[in-house]
Amino acid sequence: MTRICHIAIDDSALPPPTPEIEQERRVAVFDLLEDNSFALPPRDGRAAPEGPYRLALAIRERRLVIEVATEAEEPVAAFHLSLGPFRQVVKDYWQICGSYYSAVKTMPPAQIEAIDMARRGIHNEGARLLLERLEGKAELDIDTARRLFTLICVLHHGG
Repeated sequence: MTRICHIAIDDSALPPPTPEIEQERRVAVFDLLEDNSFALPPRDGRAAPEGPYRLALAIRERRLVIEVATEAEEPVAAFHLSLGPFRQVVKDYWQICGSYYSAVKTMPPAQIEAIDMARRGIHNEGARLLLERLEGKAELDIDTARRLFTLICVLHHGG
């Protein structure tokens, strides 16, 4: 598989992120660019354009838009996904993140760990949903889907 070499997030229409959301975004982008697996499958009997790929994420007209371009910035694909299927898992993710941020300040390690396990479970659920929604459109591994799901949460939280 090939990979993502650049990611742009268009959050210009969203309110400014909180420090926690900005931190989630920075970590997800860094981790994503450090290690990811992303490829486009062949279409209409033609081989997919070679990667690495540049991705642009945005929310437009209540849809998640993922635009894919080559490293040379030639557009090669665009996916417009309904946000509906993501709404509940994104809401659950931010609720558990809020609990986690609060717990880190006041709770003992065992309780923090329990909340973090729940957070990871919801995160995995979101990643699996993203994999389902991109099936046949893009090929990515679970870790890449997890990091992209974090960025979807960042975008969706403001929208």
